[in-house]
Amino acid sequence: MLPLRVVLDTNIVVSAALRPYGLQRTVFVLALAKPARMYVSPEILAEYRNVLARPALKIKKGFQQQLLQLVKNRAHVVHARYRLEVTSDPEDNKFLECADAARGDYLITGNQWHFPRFWKNTKVITSREFVSLVPPHLPI
Repeated sequence: MLPLRVVLDTNIVVSAALRPYGLQRTVFVLALAKPARMYVSPEILAEYRNVLARPALKIKKGFQQQLLQLVKNRAHVVHARYRLEVTSDPEDNKFLECADAARGDYLITGNQWHFPRFWKNTKVITSREFVSLVPPHLPI
């Protein structure tokens, strides 16, 4: 079975850090486990690190480091082939650039309105949509 190639918007990773029993934590775990394959770019890793470290979020430094190390160990790093200007928030273009370089199947976000519904072969979906489509891909 082919892996699901996914890119996670920062809001999914932050929500996973803040809510241990939330839907986004499930998405985060599924994205790092087979049959999924998570992709990040150096720019996305930097944004994860910067946002997780915001004092207002009150995420313990040790937990921030654990999450980032888990992503570094399990996710595949790709480099954008070119810059895009597609999203309504210019800071979000990096996620489509990553999905494009990874030939991603899904970009998972809590801010769908920032993105087109599709970018080439990548579909922009919510956490709930991702969790609903994963079961048929799980090995029995």
